[in-house]
Amino acid sequence: MSAKSKAQEIIDSNSVAVFSKSYCPYCKSAKTLLSEKGAKAYIIELDQVDDGAAIQDALEEMTKQRSVPNIFIGQKHIGGNSELQAKKSQLSQLLKDANAI
Repeated sequence: MSAKSKAQEIIDSNSVAVFSKSYCPYCKSAKTLLSEKGAKAYIIELDQVDDGAAIQDALEEMTKQRSVPNIFIGQKHIGGNSELQAKKSQLSQLLKDANAI
């Protein structure tokens, strides 16, 4: 399976998908916020999987965003931590709509 197919499958089969790196402070902040909201998130640490770099390349092609975290809610690209934090007030509703809480 290509990295792009794998990334798309993760996005398609999870209400919330977070493409992250274990050492990234922005990723940690995003994961903490989602956790506080009670979101059932699928988190993949790109620095801990063999094809992480290829998945990151595929995500850049799909979203025009290279940085992590790269966040999807309800199969829609949200962006990174800054975009997620900016949506704090509507996040609970977004997660409800995506059946993620």
